[in-house]
Amino acid sequence: MRQFTYERAATPAAAADAVAHHENAKFIAGGTNLLDLMKLEIETPAHLVDVNHLGLDTIEATPEGGLRIGALVRNTDLAANRIVMEHYPILSRALVAGASGQLRNKATTAGNLLQRTRCPYFYDTAQPCNKRVPGSGCSALGGFSRNLAVVGVSNACIAQHPSDMAVAMRLLDAVVEVAGADGKTKHIPIATLHRLPSDTPHVETDLQKGDMITWVILPKPLGGRHIYRKVRDRASYAFATVSVAAVIQQDGSARFAFGGIAPKPWRVESAEKAHPSDPKRLTDAVLADARPTEQNRFKVALLERTVAAVLTSRTL
Repeated sequence: MRQFTYERAATPAAAADAVAHHENAKFIAGGTNLLDLMKLEIETPAHLVDVNHLGLDTIEATPEGGLRIGALVRNTDLAANRIVMEHYPILSRALVAGASGQLRNKATTAGNLLQRTRCPYFYDTAQPCNKRVPGSGCSALGGFSRNLAVVGVSNACIAQHPSDMAVAMRLLDAVVEVAGADGKTKHIPIATLHRLPSDTPHVETDLQKGDMITWVILPKPLGGRHIYRKVRDRASYAFATVSVAAVIQQDGSARFAFGGIAPKPWRVESAEKAHPSDPKRLTDAVLADARPTEQNRFKVALLERTVAAVLTSRTL
């Protein structure tokens, strides 16, 4: 492991400033993704800023009737929160469908949103990867791509976003509150937080150097039936091949978000408004610009079947 320096931040502003003014610095909280990447020398930060003691581990009601979730709330605590389970059950179900209990005990809300892809070529430092080394090429394009993205991809990258929680957050129209190195606070809708790869797949979010997620804000509860259906290669502790998050109302209207198929949590609002109860038409619209490989083309039919299963589900 490479040497690095370490400091414990006293405030969010101090943490943001420290990362902004140290070359190649990173925030660290649960470390469930970053430490693995450091061991493999995929991430090689020269300075770590510990943000675990900033008091951002609470869940609060907002004056507007929504919920304010601290960036350092552990996944286990968020999934088990009474308000989340009662009013935002899609979020609780997505979290429980994610990693093992041990990882959920350490993983944080902000860290979950910002975790990096599990594309095998990103993790293999002997292979070219534009996310890891910009301009080096994408090994997945001509390699093993069975579990990679089919929509939102580019000629530079077909990696998929791995988070279950982020799919639920996208469905709920979450907003991310960010403390910047300039001392200002900004708000980024989760719809625009993650970037598509285009020609710069190494630029994964709209966060600037030193920006630190402090809170995730949910609007008022949606009501309706909340369903999270995750299809994976084994029954637990596996990333999604495809996943569907849905809230279905009594009047037949619905909203959907999808995981495992794109470089970011995927939602097409026009599709869910036009085809809320037709799995084939909905899937066709969601994947209108899909560019699957021969190995992951099966995801198109799998997504349609998963949407159909969600629409016939009796889950509350």
